[in-house]
Amino acid sequence: MRIPMAAVANLKDTTWLNMLIFAVFVAITLVIVLRASRNNRTAADYYAAGRSFTGGQNGTAIAGDYLSAASFLGITGAIAVNGYDGFLYSIGFLVAWLVALLLVAELLRNTGKFTMADVLSFRLKQRPVRIAAATSTLAVCFFYLLAQMAGAGSLISLLLGISDWGGQAVVITVVGALMILYVLLGGMKGTTWVQIIKAGLLIAGAFVMTIWVMAMHGFDLSALLGHAAETTGNPQLLNPGLQYGKTDASKLDFLSLALALVLGTAALPHVLMRFYTVPTAKEARRSVVWAIWLIGLFYLFTLVLGYGAAALIGAKTITAAPGGVNSAAPLLAFELGGPLLLGFISAVAFATILAVVAGLTITAAASFAHDIYSNVIAKGRTSALSEVKVARRTVVVIGIFAIVGGIFANGQNVAFLVALAFAVAASANLPTILYSLFWKRFTTQGAVWSMYGGLAAAVILIAFSPVVSGAKTSMIPGAHFAWFGLSNPGIVSIPLAFFLGWLGTVLDKNKESEVKQAEMEVRSLTGIGAEKAAHH
Repeated sequence: MRIPMAAVANLKDTTWLNMLIFAVFVAITLVIVLRASRNNRTAADYYAAGRSFTGGQNGTAIAGDYLSAASFLGITGAIAVNGYDGFLYSIGFLVAWLVALLLVAELLRNTGKFTMADVLSFRLKQRPVRIAAATSTLAVCFFYLLAQMAGAGSLISLLLGISDWGGQAVVITVVGALMILYVLLGGMKGTTWVQIIKAGLLIAGAFVMTIWVMAMHGFDLSALLGHAAETTGNPQLLNPGLQYGKTDASKLDFLSLALALVLGTAALPHVLMRFYTVPTAKEARRSVVWAIWLIGLFYLFTLVLGYGAAALIGAKTITAAPGGVNSAAPLLAFELGGPLLLGFISAVAFATILAVVAGLTITAAASFAHDIYSNVIAKGRTSALSEVKVARRTVVVIGIFAIVGGIFANGQNVAFLVALAFAVAASANLPTILYSLFWKRFTTQGAVWSMYGGLAAAVILIAFSPVVSGAKTSMIPGAHFAWFGLSNPGIVSIPLAFFLGWLGTVLDKNKESEVKQAEMEVRSLTGIGAEKAAHH
């Protein structure tokens, strides 16, 4: 029952249907964004949705923010082609949420106001720490934005049959323009509603396809796995080691990737910012529990969808289709429900890109306007109104950067770009967040060394790794200047950032205010004073 290549060509006949379903989604969400934006009066409304969301709503939005097109398309494809090793990605993504729940969510909600830098600069010197935090936030958001924009390009090449560079550039520009519109109009409130709707659609679509695939195999997972191994002609699909584990380097690479995924999630700026949209720390905790359930369910669905794609379509057809491994989910949708299901799944994947990109953009804009403009340039002498104005202008600038970057990153491996964002977040942000919350002696010098050191180490190691040059799959295939053997820098850059934070603190002659430290500890653990800060 393998899809012939003719069926891949037939996907192009459904272009108008895909466009129509996507247009309906955009129209409905724009109306919702406009309705949500009526109440955007203060900075807290624009950045944190007036702290008006419940734990359940925020948890669904976190799932919407986190389940990016890379998760849906990339992991389904990875499981279809690499079997067991592809599923290890999703395990890493899921375990990561326990780190966020146990170490970060509640303490961050109690201590901060709008951005990660609020927490870090609470008891350290404002200026250097805010500049460092904003720099790393913008770097992570930019890499993640590139991944989503590149994902938009490869998805469209599959769905609309647009294979020329110019056509894909136009589509990336349209996605970018829509994103700017959503964030300008709706702020965090509009963005959150888009994410909630999109999470609902994505999980519902994946659920329907999962039940369908299981029904075709008599609800017997063993039968599905056997069918997948038979269709691909590769019994190894069910065993570990197809992608990782062949060599010592690939085993180390997997460890490095796992470290980046597990530790990076708890330090992704656009995920951290979601904790400020709820009224209390208890709701922040509840929202992470909701997110864990929804994301966990979704990744169980991708296991069935990945093996379902391997069974019904075959790995060779998937890798040969436009969009490569990213085409596994759309091809499976076409095989199951024809043009209509394909159109729905495509629109959902589009919506996914749009929602994630909107979340990233508002985070980057808030970081610049609140941390750099308001606290460093204007030194706090600015009104909430002028800060929001700056944030809106920043949205347009970031949007243009994302469009240009997306056009150049088009055709790159989406999962690699996302893993790169996680590695940068885990290296540049997490050590400083944990030290700030849990180590009394931690000083400004330690924070600055750790953030810049972690960021520089991650970016430099990536630049000189096989993902950029020296291998067939590299970004610059002809060049060869790779001296770092691993594709993911986490195993080196994360411990280095922790070490630099410790070293900078130990060598620092200046001691930080013990009063501020005590206040932060009480506030982070009890929430006393947090509500007062939230209303200022």
